[in-house]
Amino acid sequence: MLSFDLRSLESQPVQVSGELAPDDPVWLEGDPRPAGPITVTGRLSQAGPGKFYFHGELAGDLNAECRRCLTDVAEKVEGEMHLIFAEADDPDAADDPDMYQIEDRSAELDLRPALREQWLLLAPAFSLCSEDCKGLCPTCGADRNVSSCDCATHTDSRWDALRGAKSGHQK
Repeated sequence: MLSFDLRSLESQPVQVSGELAPDDPVWLEGDPRPAGPITVTGRLSQAGPGKFYFHGELAGDLNAECRRCLTDVAEKVEGEMHLIFAEADDPDAADDPDMYQIEDRSAELDLRPALREQWLLLAPAFSLCSEDCKGLCPTCGADRNVSSCDCATHTDSRWDALRGAKSGHQK
C-alpha cells in the first residue's frame, strides 16, 4: 500500500511495504519503466504540522539496451530515499524543489508520484552489456563482440586539425 490517511499519520508513524507496478498510471510515456514491480519499504511519520517524512528504500529491475551494441541488458536499480511532504499552503513547500506538495484538502498522502521521480533519478541513463563492449561497426552494422568485419576503419575529418596540432606539438 502506497497511499496513507493523513489523519492516521498525525497520531503515529506507519511502516511502508508495497509495490509500484510497471503498468501503474503514475508512469508517463517515455519513462524508463521497471521490468517488474518496484519494491518499496520504509517508514512514514509526521515531521511537524502539515509535514511528513518518509525514509525508505526502493528496488527493482530495468530492462535496457546496451548503448554500444544494442543488446538487451538487465539492470538492478536500488536506492535509499529521504522525502519530505508538505501541505500546499506551507510557504516552504512552494519554494523548495526537494519538498513534495500534498494537494489542497487531500485526506490522503500518495507516495507514488515521488517514488516515480526517485526511480527516474536512480535508473541509469545509459547501459552497457560489459565495460569492454566493442559496439557495432559504423559502416556495416556488425556486432564487433560477436565477429569482426572487413570494413576499413575511417576517421572523422572534422578532427584533422586537432590531429595535426597534436603531431606538430610532439616534435
